[in-house]
Amino acid sequence: MPEHLYTARVSDQPAISISNATKTFRGGVQALRGVSMRVDRGEIFGLLGPNGAGKSTLVKILMTVIRASHIEGTMLGKPVGHMETLRRVGYLPEHHRFPPYLTAEQLLHYYGGLEGMRRSERRSRIGELLDLAGMTAWRHKKVGSFSKGMQQRVGIAQTLMHSPELLLLDEPTDGVDPVGRREIRELLLHLQSEGHTVLVNSHILAELEPLCSQVAILAKGTVAREGSLKELTADSHRWELDCTGDTPQWLESFAGLRAETVTGGVRLSLPGNDEATMQQILDRVRADERSIRRIDHVGESLEELFMRSLDESTEADAATPGATTRKKRQ
Repeated sequence: MPEHLYTARVSDQPAISISNATKTFRGGVQALRGVSMRVDRGEIFGLLGPNGAGKSTLVKILMTVIRASHIEGTMLGKPVGHMETLRRVGYLPEHHRFPPYLTAEQLLHYYGGLEGMRRSERRSRIGELLDLAGMTAWRHKKVGSFSKGMQQRVGIAQTLMHSPELLLLDEPTDGVDPVGRREIRELLLHLQSEGHTVLVNSHILAELEPLCSQVAILAKGTVAREGSLKELTADSHRWELDCTGDTPQWLESFAGLRAETVTGGVRLSLPGNDEATMQQILDRVRADERSIRRIDHVGESLEELFMRSLDESTEADAATPGATTRKKRQ
C-alpha cells in the first residue's frame, strides 16, 4: 500500500471540535439542541444514539448537506462548512444508492472523477482500494449484484479515493450480516492503524464497543455522555465473588462490601478496582472454608451505559418546565 494513500497528516488540532450545534426544522422540531463534541486525530470515534436522536443530522451538517440553525467550531482546522476542507473528508451516507449497472471498478472511476482526479491517478488507486476492501474478486461485477456488506465495503473504498484525512461513516453496518460486520470492523481498524480519523455514526452498539476509543451518546438532540468507555463506566466497576454459605459475619469489616443471596450461596460485591482489598476478602472466604464458585471484575457494557443515558435524558426532559407543551408542538 503506498504510504501517501493511507498516512494521515499529523496535527495537534482535533479533527472535529464543535459546540452549541442546533438544528430546528419547520414546525419547531428540534433535531439538535446544543451539541458539543471533540474528535481527536487518529481515533475511531463512535457517535451513538437511537433512531431519531440527531446523529445523521449532525453528520449532514458537518458535510453541508443541510444547514445548521447554529454551530460553532472547526473541522480539520477550518470553520465547519469550509468548502475546500470538505475535499479532505470521505463521506459514506446512510442508505446510499450506487448506480446498480456500474461495476465496482467503474463506480470508483466515477466517484474519483467527481473528485477531479486524473484518470491515470484513478487507475493506480482503484486496485489498491479494492484490495484493501477485500473486493478485488468482484472488480468487474455489477454493484446491483452485491450483498449489503459488499456494497458497504465498496462504499468505504469510494470514500478513500481522494486520500481523505477524515472519514464520516453513517450507519456503515446497518443491515449487514455478521460476516460482513466483522469485515467492516477489521477494515476500520486497519484504517485507524494507518493514521486515519474515523467518525462512525451507529445505533448498533455491539459493533462499536471493540472499535471506539471515544464515544458520544446522543439522546433527543443533546450529548448525554462523551468520553472513553472506561471513563464513562468507571463508577460501575466492581468485584463480584460468588461463594457457598450465607452472608458472612465479617461483611462490615470491608467498606462498601455488599452481599446478596444467589442460587447456591451468596454474592459479595466490592465497588471499584481495589485488588488488594479483594485479596483480603478471598482470604477470609477461604478461612471460612467456603467454596468459591466465581470471581470476576465487571462494569457496565456500552449497551448498559447507553440505556442508562437514555433513561436519565428522559427523566431530565420530563423535569424541564414546558417540556410537555414543547413535545405537543413538535
